[in-house]
Amino acid sequence: MRTFEGFRNGVNIGGWISQFGTYDEEHFDTYILEEDIKNIAEFGFDHVRVPVDYMVLEDEDGNFKERGFAHLEDCRKWCEKYGLKMLIDLHEAFGYSFNPMSKADKRIFFYDAGLQARFLRLWTEIATRFKDYTSYVAFEPLNEVVPEDVADAWNDLLARYIKLIRSIAPDAYIVVGGVCYNSVTTVAKINVPLDDHIVYNFHCYEPMIFTHQGAHWIESMPKDFRIGYPKTIQEYRDASDQLDAGVAGAIYVDGISEIGEKFFEDIFAPAIAKAQADDIPMYCGEHGVIDLAPKEDALRWIKDIHAVFHKYGIGSALWNYKGLDYGISDAANIVIKNGLKDVL
Repeated sequence: MRTFEGFRNGVNIGGWISQFGTYDEEHFDTYILEEDIKNIAEFGFDHVRVPVDYMVLEDEDGNFKERGFAHLEDCRKWCEKYGLKMLIDLHEAFGYSFNPMSKADKRIFFYDAGLQARFLRLWTEIATRFKDYTSYVAFEPLNEVVPEDVADAWNDLLARYIKLIRSIAPDAYIVVGGVCYNSVTTVAKINVPLDDHIVYNFHCYEPMIFTHQGAHWIESMPKDFRIGYPKTIQEYRDASDQLDAGVAGAIYVDGISEIGEKFFEDIFAPAIAKAQADDIPMYCGEHGVIDLAPKEDALRWIKDIHAVFHKYGIGSALWNYKGLDYGISDAANIVIKNGLKDVL
């Protein structure tokens, strides 16, 4: 299995031009600065994943916003200056949001020709603007497709997306994920035209009951719920009985016998097998632990998952650089920040 060169250990800069509280140009101008990219490089990361929402790049009528594109261009220049690679991730598209707090129908986008045409038009603009920098800028079409039953429709749209990008930027890396919030268990459902610059992408927050403990955006999650890592499979299963089945995640996958490095190897195995058979690199675009979890336990989790990433040559990006309940640079996460030096 090939590796995603230059994208071995990265970090997300979510909360900047995606998942911001309110649309605020001052926030966009000040939340991430050149100094942040410099700090990320000095820390030892080799790339940043840059989530961006459509509304930063285009208005409701689809007109492009130069000021929005300028933020991506600034980040590109900073990455070039400090030797980092950059993954542009369209985190939300017009007509589609992964946001679990949104009640909008998450299936419409995958069957609506108009919404898809607008999606491809935006990506035509992004690819055209960054086609000369694909030695260090990669593209991720859409963050976290949620419904499992749109897998075939998503594959069809991805095939059109790949054809489009290849007509503009033939050598750009394209990072494609599956369904069910980009679960590693759905990598096997990805069925797209393959070439030397396609990467299989997944996200991993397993066991969800640990990495999302007390999460305010999960309706069934008690805000005072706390649990450590590692625990036995049975302890996690017993504790998850009070939560929705969707939060239980991979702890109920057949064949899982223990928590630790072996747990990640077990749940990654089908995806690794597909990537090896297709000779396609693998990448985990998001993984991390909520800042409510015990810090030493969170660091143990990060060490375990990274050990498996490194063993199989899987690139990855931590969620998140700062804020959004996962910020590794936040003062409350100093234990994790210090421990990461050994992990990387």
